[in-house]
Amino acid sequence: MRKRLVLLLIISVMVFSLWGCKKKESDVLVLRIANCEEYIDEGDWDEEELIELEDGTEIIGENSLIDDFEAWYEETYGIEVRVEYSTYGTNEDLYNQLTVGSQFDLVCPSEYMIMKMMDEGMLQPFSEEFYDESSEHNYYIKGVSPYIKNVFSSLEMNGETLDKYGAGYMWGTMGIVYNPEMVSQKEVENWAMLLNDKHFKQITMKDGVRDSYFVALCILNQDLLMDKSFRSRSDYAKALAEVLNDTSQETVDKIEVILTEMKDNSYSIETDSGKSDMVTGKVVANMQWSGDAVYSLDQAEEDGVELAFSVPEEGSNIWFDGWCMLKAGIAEDQRKQHAAEAFINYVSRPDNVIRNMYYIGYTSCISGGDSDLIYLFAKYYYEAEDDVEEEVVEYPLDYFFLGRDQADAGKYVIETPVSQTRRQLFSQYPTVEVIDRCAVMGYFDKETNQRISRMWTNIRCFHF
Repeated sequence: MRKRLVLLLIISVMVFSLWGCKKKESDVLVLRIANCEEYIDEGDWDEEELIELEDGTEIIGENSLIDDFEAWYEETYGIEVRVEYSTYGTNEDLYNQLTVGSQFDLVCPSEYMIMKMMDEGMLQPFSEEFYDESSEHNYYIKGVSPYIKNVFSSLEMNGETLDKYGAGYMWGTMGIVYNPEMVSQKEVENWAMLLNDKHFKQITMKDGVRDSYFVALCILNQDLLMDKSFRSRSDYAKALAEVLNDTSQETVDKIEVILTEMKDNSYSIETDSGKSDMVTGKVVANMQWSGDAVYSLDQAEEDGVELAFSVPEEGSNIWFDGWCMLKAGIAEDQRKQHAAEAFINYVSRPDNVIRNMYYIGYTSCISGGDSDLIYLFAKYYYEAEDDVEEEVVEYPLDYFFLGRDQADAGKYVIETPVSQTRRQLFSQYPTVEVIDRCAVMGYFDKETNQRISRMWTNIRCFHF
C-alpha cells in the first residue's frame, strides 16, 4: 500500500511537472519574421571591429540582433518572446511563399511589393500607438529620416498611403560599380555603356525583371531624360516617374530588344555573384544596388583595388525596403502586433541601426531624430583624416537628416576625400542632385505583370 502511494505521488509530480512545462511554453510569444538573406546583423564581431564614435559611444555586435531583441523585449515588457526567423531571396520569392501557405507575422519587402500586398488586403495597419512620438521606445517614428518619411507618406495605393502599413528599413539607388582603371568615369555617366561591345562579356546585369526593365527605360528615353527643357519642367518629378513607369505593349517590345542586346553583351545575368566578380576582376562593370556596391568597394579595397560607383545621368530607380505586418499572421492578436511593432522600433534604435549598416552595407531609413549617433557614424567612416593627401570636399547630408526642404542648411556636412564622392559615401548617401533625377518604380497590376513577365521569359529562355 505504501509503495502504491509513493508510486502515485511520483506519477502526480511528473504529470504536474509536464503540465507546468507545457503551460510555461504556451506563455512564450512566438513572432515569425521573414527577411532577405544577409539583411540583419548576425553578431559575432571581432574585437577590432569595435566602433568608437567621437562622443565616446562604443558599438559592437556580440550577439545577433534577433537574440538581443528577445532579451530586450522580455526585460522591457516582461513578456518572453521567441523569434522564428526565416530568409528569402527576392520579393517574388516571399510572395510565392505566402501564396502557397507560409505564414509570417512580420516581413520586409520593397515598396512595390508592399503596395501589391496593400492592394490585395494582406497587410495589417500599424496601431495608433506606433506613431506616438512621446513613447520612450518608439524609435522608428522619432528617428525616421524626414526625407524617407515624406516618400512613404506620398506613395499611395487605393487612397491609402504607404506609411500606414510600411515602416522604412533600408533604401538606396541602382547604379554601376566599375573599375576606373578599365572604365572611364565618362563612360558610366550613361546606362548605355552596358550595351557597349567595347566591354563585351565584361559587364553584368541584374537577374530581376524590374531592375533591368527600369535601366532599359532609361536607355530607351535617354534623349528625353537628358533634355534641359524636360528637366526644367515645373512637374519634372511627376513627368520623370511617368516615363520610368511606362509599361505599354509598345514600350515593352522596345525594352525587349534593349535587354536582349544587354544580355548578349553581359558576362552574366546575376543577383548576387556580381559583387565577387567585380572584386576578383572577372568583370569591369556591374549593374548594382547601392548597398551591394559598398560591399564590392570594401572587399576590393582589402585587395588593393579601388572601385567606384556611378548613378548615370539619365536617372535611376530609388528603392525602399520596409517592415510590414501580415494580417493572416497577426490575426488581430494584440500581443503579437505589439511584439512586431516593438521589433521594428528595436532595430530602429540608433545604435542598432549602426550595427545593421556596418554589418550589411546598406543605408538605413533612420536618421536618428534627436540622436546624432548615425551622423557620427558617417563621420567615423568618411571624414577626412588630418594627414589625407588628396583633395578634401564638403559633402552635405542635410536633406537626409533634416528633410529635402532644408538640403542647404549646412548642419550635417562631412569633410571627405574627393574620391568618396564616387565611392562608399556616395553609394550610401547619394547627393540631392541624384535623388532628384530618380523615381520609384510603381506597383504592376496583374495584366502588366503578365506582359512584362512574358518579355522577360523571352529574354531569359529564347534569345541566344
